Amino acid sequence: MAMMRLRREDPRVVGSFRLHRRLGAGGMGVVYLGSDRRGQRVALKVIRPDLAEDQEFRSRFAREVSAARRIRGGCTARLVAADLEADRPWFATQYVPGPSLHDKVVEEGPLPAAEVASIGAALSEGLVAVHEAGVVHRDLKPSNILLSPKGPRIIDFGIAWATGASTLTHVGTAVGSPGFLAPEQVRGAAVTPATDVFSLGATLAYAAMADSPFGHGSSEVMLYRVVHEEPHLFDVHDALAPLVRACLAKDPEERPSTLQLSMRLKEIAAREAQGLQERRPPAQRSEQELDRPTGRLEGPYTEQSTRRAAGGPAQAQRAPGRRPASSRPAAPRTGGSQARGTRGGPRPGQQVQGPRSTNGRQASRPGVRTTSAGNGGKRRPANPRLLRQRLVVFVVVTLLVALGIAAAQGCQGPARGLGGTTSQTYEGAGSATPRVDGP
Repeated sequence: MAMMRLRREDPRVVGSFRLHRRLGAGGMGVVYLGSDRRGQRVALKVIRPDLAEDQEFRSRFAREVSAARRIRGGCTARLVAADLEADRPWFATQYVPGPSLHDKVVEEGPLPAAEVASIGAALSEGLVAVHEAGVVHRDLKPSNILLSPKGPRIIDFGIAWATGASTLTHVGTAVGSPGFLAPEQVRGAAVTPATDVFSLGATLAYAAMADSPFGHGSSEVMLYRVVHEEPHLFDVHDALAPLVRACLAKDPEERPSTLQLSMRLKEIAAREAQGLQERRPPAQRSEQELDRPTGRLEGPYTEQSTRRAAGGPAQAQRAPGRRPASSRPAAPRTGGSQARGTRGGPRPGQQVQGPRSTNGRQASRPGVRTTSAGNGGKRRPANPRLLRQRLVVFVVVTLLVALGIAAAQGCQGPARGLGGTTSQTYEGAGSATPRVDGP
């Protein structure tokens, strides 16, 4: 709600409230922002001097303020204090922070169907409490509806009518806002809760179209249209148009009750909100997100992308459905080239592959395997089972080599002493062969 500075003619103190700003002015008086000694803020309305001099107005106003005290509900601004005997009667209601429905529509344009239905359902529920207290608001319009953080609030019961009280106006005189008054108000007939239903229908149409359903013009033209012409609801949402048209019926008996209106608007609000979520397109992913493989850490991905761009060694393609090497612990490799490399060294023309880290580079030393970048570059020992297998292979190979060397030496020994050994054998055997000692 817009605030303005106090003017020279404005009072600074009214009752026990100190006035700070102007909130607005209407047909009955001026509304100020005030506060009491405890700091509680109120919206305080001071009646116009010409109305204050009318004793009939004072008496009727006193009965209606008394009726407003009986209203209990979360959708209205609670009456805090009033002084009906002052030179200029005044009353103070709870201050509601937030813009009016009129200001919101002026700034944002027509509201979505779900939001209009939600606001209408809360207002209908508030009118149920107002009517149960025997009060008819009689001036429900977008500027008298404040959109607080806790929901919409109905304000300005200045011309409200209470059960058992006469109207504030003479027959044939309408008090209120043209375009939002019910036909019975224009004719000067008795007002009923259905009167507020008509005003609520015109208010919802304004929220949905950002325009009055009876157009624009002078007060006389607007009042004539309300009584004799049908409202224009071409731009009202299809889900709301039938219900709004029923609220704007000329005959009060044909309008829905506030309870029926509240239930129906709640259903529309829920259905429209659900349809809005279903029609909402999925969130679009950026090109970087689409290019980046899922399930991979950003560090290894950035490093691999940089290596590919620099023309470094290409990484092995990852099979579908398998986790990348940077996020999967490397399985120990047994046998194969490792066993052969330990047993006898590399064969001619054979290239021995040592232990490799997950990023494809040679490990710093045998038996120690480096982890991926996700582990912070720490080193850990290889699999103990692999070490045991290597130790067994080493022992076996060593024994085989030793046995081979021993066998080779055994074969070469008798060849060097063959003559002496044969002579001794023959002599020991007592051979009859003659021994030739000389030439």
